[in-house]
Amino acid sequence: MNYHNILHDDMRNGTGLRVTLFLSGCNHYCHNCQNPQTWDCSGGIEFDLAAKEEIFEQLEKDYIHGITFSGGDPLHQNNIDGVIKLCEEIKNNFPNKTIWIYTGYYWEEIFEPTFTYQSKEWSYDFLKHNEVRKQIIAMCDVLVDGRYVESLSDIKYHWAGSTNQSVIDVKKSLEIGEIVLWETNANTN
Repeated sequence: MNYHNILHDDMRNGTGLRVTLFLSGCNHYCHNCQNPQTWDCSGGIEFDLAAKEEIFEQLEKDYIHGITFSGGDPLHQNNIDGVIKLCEEIKNNFPNKTIWIYTGYYWEEIFEPTFTYQSKEWSYDFLKHNEVRKQIIAMCDVLVDGRYVESLSDIKYHWAGSTNQSVIDVKKSLEIGEIVLWETNANTN
C-alpha cells in the first residue's frame, strides 16, 4: 500500500480536526478529479511503520476527532489489506476516534453485488475483494461514496464533491439495512 500525504489538523475531510491519509490507487478515473496524482498504485511512497506512527501520534492528541481515509481510493484492491489492518489497530487503540472513508464505489455496489457494473474490466476482481471492503466499512463511522461527477459538483453539498455522492452513517445503515444519510441522522441526535 502506497500513500501520497498525511494531513494533520485537517478540517475539510470530516467533522472536527482530523488526520487524513491519502492513499495511492484508483480505478475510477473521475473527470477533473481533485487528486489525479493518486490514481497510480505505485505512485507516492510505501506506507511503513514511520507513517503509521505519525498517524497514531496525531490520534493520541485529545483535540483530534479521528481519521479520514481518502485517496485515490482506500477501497482499491491494492489498499484493502493495509486499510483493514490499520482500521483494526485504530479501533483497538483509539475506540473514541471516528473513522471516515471516501471511496468511488457506491454503497450498493459493495452491499448489493448484483448492482455492480457488469464490466468485464473489473467485475471479477471487484467481487473477489468485496468481503474485505464490507469489513472495512463496518469499522467506519461515515462513508462518503460514489464517483465525483463534475456536472453534479456543488460547493454547498456538505462533505462531498458532487450531489450523486452520499455521506452515509455506516452504523445506522448497517443496523436497519438501508442507507441512512449522516447529516440527517446527525441532526436528530
